[in-house]
Amino acid sequence: MTTFVLIPGMCHGGWCFSELTEELRSHGHRAHPMTLTGLSERSHLPHAGVNLDTHIQDVTGVLAAEQLQDVVLVGHSYGGMVITGAADRMPERVRSLVYLDAVVPGDGESMWDLVSDRERQWYAETGDAVRPLPFFDPRATPHPLASLLQPLRLTGGAARDRRDVYVYAAGWPTPSPFTATYQRLIQDPRWITHALDSGHNLMRDAPQDLLKILLATG
Repeated sequence: MTTFVLIPGMCHGGWCFSELTEELRSHGHRAHPMTLTGLSERSHLPHAGVNLDTHIQDVTGVLAAEQLQDVVLVGHSYGGMVITGAADRMPERVRSLVYLDAVVPGDGESMWDLVSDRERQWYAETGDAVRPLPFFDPRATPHPLASLLQPLRLTGGAARDRRDVYVYAAGWPTPSPFTATYQRLIQDPRWITHALDSGHNLMRDAPQDLLKILLATG
């Protein structure tokens, strides 16, 4: 049995993993879909002051409170920021990281640093929270802006003998902002990489292929 902790991307809640959660549990695994502070059913919490550290603490708090060990952290899109930070804070509890068409940040990098000028323009069109785009799921809610601007600070705690996984969505209708990341990681023997013929929302567009990858990781 493997324990999966599932972290959504911007503007989304744990509900985006509902089908995947059911499938993982039907195969005998534990699955914890998370909603980060200030989003979805937690959107009533004030956005001011909610930053990347808050979201990392959301995850490390669950690992500690639930006494989870040997965990696979799965992060979609912005969730790559969060799982990288959580693994750095609690490396002894994390078996591996799975990035789902996600950013893979280094020390000192923020989401703002890793996206295109077009996406920065979207971020800047708001106050303290970034509005969902029109094509997002209707359940999507505004995302705390500070979490996208705060640089990630790494201690090196996650630097150990671990092979992480990157799942690239190759079916974007426009050029994918994650292509350069995927092409870099293909060349790195420390990573296992996959490319799926899917849009960015891998959980919705390629659920069975994604399930197979996670089961192999577990």
